[in-house]
Amino acid sequence: MNAALKATLAPARRACGGLTVRVAGETCVLRCSGALWIPAQGTLVASDLHMEKGSAFAVRGQMLPPYDSPATLAKLEAEVEALQPATVVLLGDSFHDRRAVERLGEADHARLARLAQGRRWVWLEGNHDLEALAGALDRLTGEVVTTRQVGALRLIHEPQAGDGAGEVAGHLHPAVRVAAHGRGVRRPCFVTDGQRILLPAFGAFTGGLDVRDPAIAGLFAAPPLVAALGRDKVHALDWGRIT
Repeated sequence: MNAALKATLAPARRACGGLTVRVAGETCVLRCSGALWIPAQGTLVASDLHMEKGSAFAVRGQMLPPYDSPATLAKLEAEVEALQPATVVLLGDSFHDRRAVERLGEADHARLARLAQGRRWVWLEGNHDLEALAGALDRLTGEVVTTRQVGALRLIHEPQAGDGAGEVAGHLHPAVRVAAHGRGVRRPCFVTDGQRILLPAFGAFTGGLDVRDPAIAGLFAAPPLVAALGRDKVHALDWGRIT
């Protein structure tokens, strides 16, 4: 990491294995789960849960294990239990398609309701779940918005053109290939230059787009920090060493 980027981000290791960085001057914790914690605002952010992706494939005859929603919600429950956030923001594409809320099981609906109890719960609209959220306000706890300002940060699903000052976005599912145990491993990752940050997909059944793809790399005027998710640690990677 070059000196200017290091000075902007002021990265620091957390006891939880996460990595603290500054984005637009706001202290953010990159969690091993792929969630973003904004401690000064008491806000937990997770992007691209894509709940009911498995059942969406099943409808089309492609059989995947029907456990993605429970697995994703278990991750979210663990983060809420650990951090006790005042606000949870789901950064769009929380559901895989327009009928996903209907297919979500009653037990999982109850889990969502319990998680939202006693805190502010915000659903950001994504390209996959725009219709799902619009038609399901009677079944979901919380509010539906297009963007949300949290301190110095502007939360939105799809990254926007321009300098992106303070932007926190998802949508692109960034991933990076790293060497581990003598072989290449593809891992979800955060990407940030200290002005904007892209979050990895939080869902259990989500693919990833290589960080070198122009859709991601083109958002940053200078090489950003890539922070790959490990089992119990977020690993900071120098852009120049990514293969």
